[in-house]
Amino acid sequence: MFLFKVLITPRSFEKIKDKFEEVFKEEGIEVMLNPFGRVLTEEEMRELIRDVDGLIVGIDPVTSKVLKNANKLKVISKYGVGVDNIDILEAKKRNIVVTNTPGANSNAVAELTVGLIINVLRKINLSDKKTREGRWDRFIGNELSEKTLGVIGTGSIGRRVIELLKGFNLRVLCFDKYPDYEWASKEKVFYVTLDELLRSSDVVSIHVPLTEETYHMISEKELRMMKKNAVLINTSRGGIVDEDALYRFLKEGRISGAGLDVFEKEPPQNSPLLQLDNVVVTSHIGAHTEEAVANMAKLAVENLLLALKGREPLSRVC
Repeated sequence: MFLFKVLITPRSFEKIKDKFEEVFKEEGIEVMLNPFGRVLTEEEMRELIRDVDGLIVGIDPVTSKVLKNANKLKVISKYGVGVDNIDILEAKKRNIVVTNTPGANSNAVAELTVGLIINVLRKINLSDKKTREGRWDRFIGNELSEKTLGVIGTGSIGRRVIELLKGFNLRVLCFDKYPDYEWASKEKVFYVTLDELLRSSDVVSIHVPLTEETYHMISEKELRMMKKNAVLINTSRGGIVDEDALYRFLKEGRISGAGLDVFEKEPPQNSPLLQLDNVVVTSHIGAHTEEAVANMAKLAVENLLLALKGREPLSRVC
């Protein structure tokens, strides 16, 4: 007999589900996996969440409409860090515990960020594409060494990016709503205003959560401040960058390039950004490494079990 029913939506969790089979059995948990093998729609979530006690969720929508159908839900355990796909106010109203997995995927996202930076600067994707087409174009890129890096958001991912890039002897400028001057002094990096960061940086890398405050925080006004040879990297959330404005600036050569792991609408069907040679795109794979998946799954399950038992989870959002 099962004590709890749990819905698990992330597709990558399915690959490691056997590691938790014994734990779920011991705790009396009936597991329901994502039946569609993709990100679920709001309507699908509404149907699946009925009579469920716990939810381990990735980027599937957990809206007010979904939660109104969650008649037994006690905990939402986010498999990841950003909770912008979860209606936190509605969850609070219904006394549903929300948790996440901070730090579990920081290295994975930071490493992808570094890869995108070098890829965009050296035009690796473009050279690969043209070579496969039978052309031997000798593209001239830019070196990263001795340049200025601007990091927007100095949480665990932003800091890890800075750490990984230390060998390039960069001048590092940072912007954060809550600056940590002690850390900055130790790491020899500098907190500045967002405007100064944009005007001075050769590479701008975004590492903030998507909130009402950060929605389109990089739009036409901000892009206008950037150097013509600067590149923009976003491995955070798509809504932070105004994609229409970014497209215009890239198309017109008003900034040099962009590396994007995230889009405002995913998958980005018919996005004009996909047609540009100076844009490198990946399919929101920042956290998708064997190591990060294992870390996120472990913490997500621990948070879920603690909350279902009425105990304090390890990383509570609300």
